[in-house]
Amino acid sequence: MPVPPPRERLPFPYRPESEAITAALASLQGALDWPRVIETAKPWVEQVRANPAPFWAMESLLREYPVSSAEGLALMRLAEALLRVPDAETAVALTADQLGRADFDGSGDEGPHKMLASLSASAIALSKKFLPGAEQPAGLMQRLGARTVVAATVRAIQLLGRQFVLGRSIDEAMKEAAAQRKAQPMLRFSYDMLGEGARTEADAARYLASYENAIAAIAAGRAERGPLPPMEGDGISIKLSALFSRYEDAQRERVFETLLPRVWTLVERAAAANLNLTIDAEEVDRLELSLDVFDAVADRIAAAFPQWQGFGLAMQAYQTRALAVIDEVAAIARRHGLRFMVRLVKGAYWDGEAKRAQELGLPAYPVFTHKHHTDISYLACARAMLGHADVLYPQFASHNAGTIAAILQMARAAGVPFEMQRLHGMGEGVYREVLKDGSIACRVYAPVGEHRDLLAYLVRRLLENGANSSFVHQLADPAVAPEELLASPLAPTAESGLPLPAALYGPARPNSAGADLACEAMRAPLLAAVAATRVPAVAEARPEDSAAAMARLAAGFGAWSARPLAERAGALRRAADLLEARLPEYCGLLVKEAHKTLGDAVSEVREAADFCRYYAEQAEARLGEQLLPGPTGERNTLRLHGRGVFVCISPWNFPLAIFAGQVVAALVAGNTVAAKPAEQTPAVAERFVALLHEAGVPEDALVLLHGPGETVGAALVADARTAGVCFTGSTQVARLINRTLAAKDGAIVPLIAETGGLNAMIVDSTALPEQVVDAVVQSAFRSAGQRCSALRLLAVHESVADGVFTMLAGAMKELSLGDPARLATDVGPVIDDEAFANLERHVERLRREARLVGETPRPAAPAVPRLVAPVAFEIGAVEDLREEIFGPVLHLVRWSGDVEQLVARINALGYGLTLGVQTRIDSRAERIAHLARIGNVYVNRNIIGAVVGVQPFGGEGMSGTGPKAGGPHYLYRFCAEQTLTVNTAAAGGNAELLAGIGH
Repeated sequence: MPVPPPRERLPFPYRPESEAITAALASLQGALDWPRVIETAKPWVEQVRANPAPFWAMESLLREYPVSSAEGLALMRLAEALLRVPDAETAVALTADQLGRADFDGSGDEGPHKMLASLSASAIALSKKFLPGAEQPAGLMQRLGARTVVAATVRAIQLLGRQFVLGRSIDEAMKEAAAQRKAQPMLRFSYDMLGEGARTEADAARYLASYENAIAAIAAGRAERGPLPPMEGDGISIKLSALFSRYEDAQRERVFETLLPRVWTLVERAAAANLNLTIDAEEVDRLELSLDVFDAVADRIAAAFPQWQGFGLAMQAYQTRALAVIDEVAAIARRHGLRFMVRLVKGAYWDGEAKRAQELGLPAYPVFTHKHHTDISYLACARAMLGHADVLYPQFASHNAGTIAAILQMARAAGVPFEMQRLHGMGEGVYREVLKDGSIACRVYAPVGEHRDLLAYLVRRLLENGANSSFVHQLADPAVAPEELLASPLAPTAESGLPLPAALYGPARPNSAGADLACEAMRAPLLAAVAATRVPAVAEARPEDSAAAMARLAAGFGAWSARPLAERAGALRRAADLLEARLPEYCGLLVKEAHKTLGDAVSEVREAADFCRYYAEQAEARLGEQLLPGPTGERNTLRLHGRGVFVCISPWNFPLAIFAGQVVAALVAGNTVAAKPAEQTPAVAERFVALLHEAGVPEDALVLLHGPGETVGAALVADARTAGVCFTGSTQVARLINRTLAAKDGAIVPLIAETGGLNAMIVDSTALPEQVVDAVVQSAFRSAGQRCSALRLLAVHESVADGVFTMLAGAMKELSLGDPARLATDVGPVIDDEAFANLERHVERLRREARLVGETPRPAAPAVPRLVAPVAFEIGAVEDLREEIFGPVLHLVRWSGDVEQLVARINALGYGLTLGVQTRIDSRAERIAHLARIGNVYVNRNIIGAVVGVQPFGGEGMSGTGPKAGGPHYLYRFCAEQTLTVNTAAAGGNAELLAGIGH
């Protein structure tokens, strides 16, 4: 079917929270009698506390080991990782590391399971004595004892997993469901073959087969129970991101070409069996896309199965657009003449959504930042769903007794059918009481699968429901009175519960404003600018122009350095404001001249703005006059001032951000600047220099000189008036500059050099493979691998290497190679013909000498030249990587034994820019970071995209001189210092001392 064009179905996702909560409250006007809510729910709370769940149940575990405690966190981290560790040595290290961070003494508990809690805590405390230090060798008896402890811990975690996973297979889960239904006949089940989202086509095929098998089993079981409408029978929940690894807005065409047929296969089978199928909720950036897919499926259902009422969607009340989503889903139902099942949940990705908004510099959060605002939204959404009961079957998922009572009040007033829902393993005590009213139906959302695969999901649920502020946690705490626990949430808070993304760094420095490319309103002006941009020609400087420019800058130095520090800082802040206002213009230039993808272009403009604001703030905080302590009768002052004319030489891979960072740092410190951009990208540099002049930097304080490094760059470095050089580029050129400066007569000229790296990532067997592959693909192949921080060497523990390499190869096949002006492009061309030829030669050599692991397919008819397909080769040893390959080429090695020896081998390569560590053993990560002679170490994330003022960037060894760009020590290198000492008592008498005697 044709791909429908994107449309804005919903309001802007980043509107003020107050606006959304006001609308939600208005919709609840007169709908609820909260004293009646308390009256209904209080007996449930009292009965749950009087008849507590077993010690191993969720409520009890949260009481004994809250996730906010060191003990709870240690157990949670073990549950997340231990079952996937294949080697005993690492399993012992992980167990020792996590249990060693907490104090399981079993004392002080006054809960309903005091004896069991004390015994369990004492057992854990005793077990710790058999464990070595996480990174320490152990003797024979300790090794035997440690393995016994690990075996017991694994068994305990498997038992814990049974509390949250209904069954390891669909057949096992259905048998357990049947047993539970005997005790509570009103139970229904929605099975979810849960796990991490797909990273490869093999993952997607496995999930699809799992869903198909589950539908067949549920259909067979349904036949045994007799005919039931979809609302009353068991069903299945599916996750679209499990069925297609590139389920994202930028891959819209592929979503409809690849994902939609897979969804339709499942829908056909579910409809034929007349059972319910619900599409699970995903993150905010996929919400509009999810609705488009849902609408497209509904259109086909209307044609093929118009009487079927089992198709459904889960919706998250914590999103500020939740009410609009409900109205839109109801509109889709009416348009197609269908009735949908709609599951309302509070939301599962809150922390991720908040972090994404902060990282992208968005105007506001797409989710509510107060828990009680989410509660208000949930109730408003519930009322809206009840109001659409002609086309929606409402399903309310909640473990909160107050919310349940409020839902019952509104639903009974509306007189429409509905059901409640809970997650298997949670809320059992509350629903035991609620379901004593035989008229209420409850569906159990039931995860199905192997514990090893589902425990990352378990940890998310523990975090979400175990927070100190959550109902589940407070329900287990008798110190919280029922009236307090059930208090009305219907009182909005005016202020955001989190600083807005713009205020992330406090009042002194705004976070740079960015754009969400999944939002049509934010990406449209950027795409329009890219389409309209033509790269202007920039005149090259002649040999004599360099000398004239240096003379002019030397003459202008006195006036610029004499300007008050606040004026120089003000010019930088104005430049940042201008950059943000012209984001589309600069993105267009970066895409067309530097071949950046649009996402990379937005990030680079933001980084340039961040440099301007950060160095302005740092200059005012650090470069002002400082009064120093000293003896009476004397005043000692430290002053910093510019050195003179600084030569700034920047690279093509960050032609705006690095160029801007160098130039504005030198300027705010009081220097004048000769700025030489890379030959390949002069237009964006010229545009930024013009912007700085517009912001208040005089033309005799900043001059652009475009031309070859061998002539223009060499002349600037060699000029006698050069007082300092700031350079980013290759190690070889940095050495040439260093030799040139050293050979000059006169003053010793400082060099600030940031060069490349043989950047590695170390992966042990505790790491989650999906997270590893995500981090590797971003680190090695984003920006076509043309970042000095990019990953060049991936070292994976031999016990998990085969699995990680296979998943990586599958993920690489899904990358899109092509024109960077297209939103769908992941990897664009390399910068020029010379780079392309060098990379092709290196790849051909690796094809002869190494083992090909994975490669991104090349397009049959490339839209642009110089496309180098991302490729990964396994090499024999760390030492086989001898030079930096500046492109999308990754080298893989296996490691075993002592990780410290691996770090030593990486250090011996001589570079020291970035290092990644993927491990759940905290002490191992700390030890690696301590031993690594590396400037930036990243744990359990990618190794690119250092943020100004957050991750100061720069290396050591052959990777640069320091100090780190975007860090608190950077500006000092652009300054000369003067200490002024004045004898204030020279004329006789010390007025200050005499005044303090007090005769």
